[in-house]
Amino acid sequence: MAKLPELYLAVDVEADGPIPGPYSMISLGIAVVGRPDLTFYTELRPISDDFVPAALAVSGLDRDRLLREAPPAAEAMAAAASWINGLRRIGRPVFLAGPAVFDGMFVHWYFQRFLGKSPFSNSGAGIDLRSYWMGMTGCEWVSSRKSIIKQQLKLNDLPHTHHAGEDASELAQVFEAVLDSRRRQE
Repeated sequence: MAKLPELYLAVDVEADGPIPGPYSMISLGIAVVGRPDLTFYTELRPISDDFVPAALAVSGLDRDRLLREAPPAAEAMAAAASWINGLRRIGRPVFLAGPAVFDGMFVHWYFQRFLGKSPFSNSGAGIDLRSYWMGMTGCEWVSSRKSIIKQQLKLNDLPHTHHAGEDASELAQVFEAVLDSRRRQE
């Protein structure tokens, strides 16, 4: 039996503060690189009364509506894990974010806290777009921002909206272009 290919899952979160626990992940988007038909999006009910108004404002989500209508974190994360695990029939899911530190911190913490395990492994390890770009191009950190990567790859028509689903799709398209660029250099 042939080994299944890696599936890079571009992940984006919106949160109402800088760290999970005291603050909440309020939306989660996932898009499979190279497969625009494979996406996942959910909003989440806040888990804490604390929030940073400026952080909440970035997403444009209404906290009161989320408290009334969004699924509880355990339900949202179970749906995300089920969707990710369902992809295992076609490939091996690999976490991808930009930056992986922020998005990965929330996603890993939420999976561990509400499900007891992460579909991305116990370590929560994954690919960081900026680090990958630095390794591929030899640039410095300051030149590895996603906006610069998009500019260098002529992806100027990809907006960054601060909607987790849309931004996950944006990241998937950026990483697909990065991989294509790497292949052309080989």
